[in-house]
Parts: sequence; C-alpha cells; structure tokens
Amino acid sequence: MKPLKTSEEVASSFRDPSGFLFWRHGSLYRQVNLSYQEDYEHLMNSGLYEALVADGLLVAHEEVSEEAARPAVSYKLIRPQLVPFISYPYEWSFSQLKDAALATLRVQKKSLDFGMTLKDCSAYNIQFAGGKPVFIDTLSFEKYIEGQTWVAYRQFCQHFLAPLALMAYKDVRLNQLFRVHIDGVPLDLAGSLLPLRTRAVFSLATHVHLHSRSQKHFAGKAVNVKGRKMSRLSFMGLVDSLESAVKRLKWRPGGTEWAEYYDDTNYTPDSFQHKKQIVGEFLDSIKPDNVWDLGANVGVFSHIAAEKGIETISFDIDHAAVEKNYTDCVSNGQNRILPLLLDLTNPSPDIGWANQERMSIVERGPADAVLALALVHHLAISNNVPLSRIGEFLSRICRSLIIEFVPKSDSQVQRLLSTREDVFPDYTQEAFETELGSYFSTETSVRIGGSERTIYLMRKRET
Repeated sequence: MKPLKTSEEVASSFRDPSGFLFWRHGSLYRQVNLSYQEDYEHLMNSGLYEALVADGLLVAHEEVSEEAARPAVSYKLIRPQLVPFISYPYEWSFSQLKDAALATLRVQKKSLDFGMTLKDCSAYNIQFAGGKPVFIDTLSFEKYIEGQTWVAYRQFCQHFLAPLALMAYKDVRLNQLFRVHIDGVPLDLAGSLLPLRTRAVFSLATHVHLHSRSQKHFAGKAVNVKGRKMSRLSFMGLVDSLESAVKRLKWRPGGTEWAEYYDDTNYTPDSFQHKKQIVGEFLDSIKPDNVWDLGANVGVFSHIAAEKGIETISFDIDHAAVEKNYTDCVSNGQNRILPLLLDLTNPSPDIGWANQERMSIVERGPADAVLALALVHHLAISNNVPLSRIGEFLSRICRSLIIEFVPKSDSQVQRLLSTREDVFPDYTQEAFETELGSYFSTETSVRIGGSERTIYLMRKRET
C-alpha cells in the first residue's frame, strides 16, 4: 500500500463518517472523528482490540500525537500497521474469499464477547498479510445494544455468501461480478443465477433466496429498523448459521489449461532445474524487497523468491492455478506468497466513485522486480499484443525484470500457431531484444540448457 501523492486522503475511505485514512510524508494515518469517540474508547478499553490483534484478526495500530487532517472533527489519530499489498475480492480465489468470510465472522463473534458488533461487513475490509486474512477497518465496530438486529447482515450476504455460492454452484468466474457491483452481488441477481436446487439448501434458501424476496418486498417502503428486535441468542444463531453456510460451500478445481501446465511442458528435468537456478541467481543479483510473478501458474518460481525472504505476489489468469497455489501456501505455512487472479490483457482497473476507490494494478506498483517467465509468447501470439506494448507495460510496473523469450521453434509456440495463421513476422529474438531495449537495459542473459529459450535480467532505463 503506498501513497499516490504526499499528504492526500485515501480515496477509498471517504464513505465512513467515523473517520478516514490519509497519507502524510510517506506514512499512513487514520483519523478517528469525534462522532466515533465512544465506540473507539469501548474498542480499546474493553480488551477487544488486544484480543483481535493477538488472534491475528485485526491490523494493529499505534496512537500518535500528530496534527489531524481535519482538526475540527478529529478525536484521535492512529497509525495502522501497513499491509504489504492491497488486493481486492475480484482478484481472490474461491478459498481466499471463503477464508475472508470466515475471518469476518470470527471478528463478529469475538466482538460480541466484548459487547461490540460489526456495523459493516465489506469484503474490502479484509486484506491478506502473512498468508492470512486480516480485518483492516478499525472503525467498523460499534457498541452492541441488547435487542438490536445485525445491520451488516445484508452486506455480509452480498459480499461473501452470495458470491461464494455462485462460484461453488454455478461458475467460479462469477467472482468478477465484484468489478461491476462494488457493494457486493445483489441478492436478486444471485438468486436468479443460482441453480434451482439451491432452493432446497436451507442456508441458501434462507440467506439468499428468501432474503432477496424480503428486500424486494420492502424496497421503497419506510421501515422502522429501530423497532425491530433480535435477542442476543438469535443474533448469535444468525452468525453461526452464516458460518455453517460458508463452511459447507466447496469448489473443486478440475483440470484446466494452466493448472496442469507443468505436467505438459517440453522441459527436461535438467532444463527445468537449470531454469530455476538461473532465476535464483538473478534474484540474488538484484536483491529485491518484493517481486510480482506474472503468469505464475501454481507458483513454482514464486516459491524461489519467497524462500529467499522476498514478499511475492503470484499472479495468474487461471482460477484453478491460483486456488492450488493459495491452498498449497496455506498447507505449507508459506506466508510470503500472495496468489492473486490477474488477466494481463484486461488487468484490474481503477473503479468505484470517480474511478478512485479501488486502485488499478499499475497504481499498486511498481514492484522492485517482475518475473515474466514463459509469458511473452502467450501475450504476443495468443493475444496479438506487440512486443513494443509488452515492453512499455512492463516498464510501468517494475524496476528490474527477469524475462524469458521462447522462440517460434519451441514446441509450445508451435502449439499456439497450430490453430491460427502465423501473422507474426516480427516475433523474433532480435526484435524482442530491440523492443524491450527501448525500456530496459540488459545486464545479462542465459540460454536454458537443453532448450532454445533464453532468460534475461533487465533493469529499467532511467527517464
């Protein structure tokens, strides 16, 4: 997470009257407004804050004596611990969204133990740090009043339960609805897309289908929310019901083009080992603090970077590959890799109010180093992206580049050309070096043993 400009409010935090985030001289602060004083004091004095931080469920912060961004309405200023990389629900795999949902419910259950509740359950309040989901909005808590309903119920269903159900029962790619519906998937839309058999699943019938009908019934009508009552036991039962519903949802990735990529390559074992050795040596040479691995598949080369202590974002277009990468990282305790979904031909854009609430992938860079291994031929030949455009894009997102060139004679490129006319006379190693050379200087290159592929170590040219 980084500032776009010095001393600027974070564009995604303007909706909350309780406070907001802002950058000043490279540090991130959260202003707590006077209107939130009572709830903030309860959060801090009840023991809830310490309990959540100790459980790794809430990002830690420190109170600071700095000038507020808006002094007239300020109660306190805090400096939250930075999250290494900001990601969004439309970039998460099924299990990431599921884990985020369960973490949110754990926060809610723990809050009730200390006399508080969540007033909103946006999926954007969750980020991944150290390989685990963590709640980042310190101002989302309010004092629990006996008999109150859960005001965040609808939002939880729209941000977590409905999209997870769609991914599990219909198509895993439907998580991309988050890019269109920034406040979660509307329940009437989810209900219309889910198979009829989900109406026989009690949790989905209750929390999606009937919930949607209730919303439609009361739409446009004046509803006295304060007049509704829910006992504490019923409140806890609702949260338990949602937790059970989420836990029951499963998605089993099948064989896809990329999830089984390494089972079908033209590398010999020695060639593949040599490729890993080259990448490791190049990383040792540049010593980056962070790496973006583009087209990472299941993260084989991401692990090389992570094992060197480098924070690594492992991007791939394939849901099955990202799912496998994430679940393997969780199983193995690998906390330096964050697997994310990314279509490089249509990367995450600026969206939300004034196109500023959610950052594009470019805005979240540049990375110290990018791995672009066995990637260029897919962009150039499968997607008709000229080498010059590839070079320009890469120069916008990294300072150093470890990139592989796969010539036309390679069997993988021949496979891509087998179903289409070869209209790529400029796809040559010489043209690759020339076009990339407009943006990067080549420090060294090494031919992978037993193949015609070459890996380059490049540095971005100073402008």
